[in-house]
Amino acid sequence: EYVRLQCEMKMTTAIKPQIQAFLKGFLSLVPRSLVSIFDEKELELLISGLPEIDIDDLRANTEYVGYSPNSPVIQWFWKVCSEMEKEEKAKLVQFVTGTTKVPLEGFGSLQGMHGPQKFQIHRSGGADEDRLPSAHTCFNQLDLPEYQSIEHLKERLLYCIREGHEGFGFA
Repeated sequence: EYVRLQCEMKMTTAIKPQIQAFLKGFLSLVPRSLVSIFDEKELELLISGLPEIDIDDLRANTEYVGYSPNSPVIQWFWKVCSEMEKEEKAKLVQFVTGTTKVPLEGFGSLQGMHGPQKFQIHRSGGADEDRLPSAHTCFNQLDLPEYQSIEHLKERLLYCIREGHEGFGFA
């Protein structure tokens, strides 16, 4: 209860006048009826647009745990990523990092919970074809099971980023 109240105070109550001023200005430009149909992630994409995701930069700034850059699953992962549409790439970045925004300096400047934190791919369990990839947005970490085919990896990864790219919020 204490943590919830502290979060509420720091993220809403303490900055209520600034939030109200922003909303007043924003809603003077865009009617509430047009904004209310979007959730926060859709609104972020609508305002900011789709970012340019440089897969080569992301790959160059990725760390591996339990895999190596030459592991078949990792090779398949990057092939699938390179074939993704712009929106799918943005959703992948959002799924793993919590935002579609790319640092101005590129993925080498990606921030995590405690400062600079590279994109990470961790081996998750064994060869379990039924497991879905999962993510830890505070650590820019993708937990990727050891799939036995590129087709299965692609199907499971796309399912996750299409259905689970929003992560979690404060309840």
